Amino acid sequence: MPFSEKRKYPRIDKKLPLKLESEKFDVITETENISAAGAYCRIGKYLAPFTMLGISLFLPSKDRAERVDCKGVVVRTEENLDKTYSIAIYFNEIKEVDKRKISQYVNYYLKKRQILY
Repeated sequence: MPFSEKRKYPRIDKKLPLKLESEKFDVITETENISAAGAYCRIGKYLAPFTMLGISLFLPSKDRAERVDCKGVVVRTEENLDKTYSIAIYFNEIKEVDKRKISQYVNYYLKKRQILY
C-alpha cells in the first residue's frame, strides 16, 4: 500500500542544491527532503535550534534551475555518526509564490510516485 502523506505540506526525499547563510558562516549543501514548509539537510558544523538562516534553494525545471530565496529557522539538530549534523529547517519567511513553486515541484514527484504503485 502506498504511503499516504498527512502533513499540510507533503514532503519528498530529493537532493536539491541549498545554500545556508547566517551571521557567522555560509555553507553549500543539499536537501535530504523538502516541502513547502521546510527542508532537512546535512552539514559539517553544529547549528543550535532557533538559529536564523538565509536560504537559497534551487529547483530544477525544464530549461533552468528556479531559485527560491527565503528565511528559515533551525528546529532540530541531530549529530550523525560521521560527525556531521542533520538539521530540520522551517521556512518562517517565504513568499507565497515561492511556496507555490516548491509545492508544485513536490506534487509533481508525488504524482509520479503514485503512478508507479
